[in-house]
Amino acid sequence: MQNAVASAVTRVLRSLVRLLLRHSIPFAAFQELAKHVYVEVALQEFALPGKKASISRASILTGLSRKDVQRLLESEGPDSATTAQEYNRAARVLTGWIRDPDYLDGSGQPMAVAIDGERSFATLVKRHSGDMPARAVLDELLRVGAIGRREDGLIEPLQRAYVPQAGVLEKLSILGSDTSDLIDTIDHNVQHGSTDPRYQRKVMYDSIPTRDLAAFRKISATKAQALLETLDSWLAAHDTDDEPGQPPVARSRVGLGIYYFEEPLAAPDTQRGST
Repeated sequence: MQNAVASAVTRVLRSLVRLLLRHSIPFAAFQELAKHVYVEVALQEFALPGKKASISRASILTGLSRKDVQRLLESEGPDSATTAQEYNRAARVLTGWIRDPDYLDGSGQPMAVAIDGERSFATLVKRHSGDMPARAVLDELLRVGAIGRREDGLIEPLQRAYVPQAGVLEKLSILGSDTSDLIDTIDHNVQHGSTDPRYQRKVMYDSIPTRDLAAFRKISATKAQALLETLDSWLAAHDTDDEPGQPPVARSRVGLGIYYFEEPLAAPDTQRGST
């Protein structure tokens, strides 16, 4: 089992290290991040039943010294909670704009809206992002190129999904959230796949002519977006507040992700058989 885990992690790390080196993150910095996460997970998720998590327990599980665990607890590690929340709120507003019938025209396309007033961007944010300030969401979506401002002052969506086009910071945040979700699903299926499996599939062929890739990119994006919008409508209908006077119900973060990948194959050996 340990060999299987090590082999799988090596493949994950190969892609991760490629990204780290591209962004000038040396091994020492990665090592410090890994130590923080080891200690955090050990304390939060691997405490003994009925006992409070302790430095000694974290030291035993992680292999780090008690002194190192204490140092890591006293130092501030990276915090992605705020970035993840901003991504989620912006995505909810944009997808709401795409599918909310109150914001669609007669042909089913999202309408251009004013910033304030009835059926405006402000009311859209209030409906789909709770108490998030409308100006903050507006600035975020404008900044990443998801929406645009027309000459008449109205604003309109330029994309059907929140995928930042400018800069790498937001894309790296998505890397962290989406990759961790996939790993969590695989981990769950390893532990509970026989009794409580979570959906995890992909379709792949390993000898598709490169000339056909553009066509597959187009059809896969169109089909995937249609599926996600259907699922988004179902989730939105069930994303309701607790009823007044009733006890709060248990809630979970839930979703389904789709991703595209391609990898060039080694060129055939054109010299094979030659002299």
